[in-house]
Amino acid sequence: MTNLLVLTAVPAEAEAIRAGLTDPTVTVRPVGVGPAVAGAATARLLTLAEAAGRPYRAVVSAGIGGGFAGRVAVGATVLGTRSVAADLGAESPEGFIPVDELGMPPELLGGGPTVDADPGLLGGLRAALPEAVVGAVLTVSTVTGTAASTRALTDRHPDAVAEAMEGYGVAVAAAHAGLPFVELRTISNPIGPRDRGSWRMREAFTALTAAARALR
Repeated sequence: MTNLLVLTAVPAEAEAIRAGLTDPTVTVRPVGVGPAVAGAATARLLTLAEAAGRPYRAVVSAGIGGGFAGRVAVGATVLGTRSVAADLGAESPEGFIPVDELGMPPELLGGGPTVDADPGLLGGLRAALPEAVVGAVLTVSTVTGTAASTRALTDRHPDAVAEAMEGYGVAVAAAHAGLPFVELRTISNPIGPRDRGSWRMREAFTALTAAARALR
């Protein structure tokens, strides 16, 4: 096994992480926005590394995201206990039905809508980042932007602290490759009605650079 692979959505996130790294062997790559492109790009990177005889030892999905008000503050760092495909399922008059409750055979679900963080990776990051907030990180294809959808997610996922757009896709690719996975996010804005004026991108990128010192 070779080095740790850290995957972000966009180059700005990758640059923020590289600015804080203390381990020069860590590889950081931007893989695109959304679970589909992130998962596909991650799978390709892992396959190429394995074919070259230099497989990665673990995978981290990292970047900025939104935080659930009352659970995590803007500018804080979040470590995901699990990555959840929060909008993978079906609508119904009674509410949202997660994909694993639709009666499909388990083998068609790719492990289900949740991928747990590797305990060893998560434990190491918790020790290195003791101020980080720990909880589930939701992966969404559409960023939450209304009070109603925020309440629905909060009710459905009482342990969720943040949402982003790539973690679950990266996690599935890592799981298929048999590699440990964890998600790390820093919070740029509260989840809720879309208000660009409340976003604190600079604080989130600064926190991401600081958190990168724990990646090794």
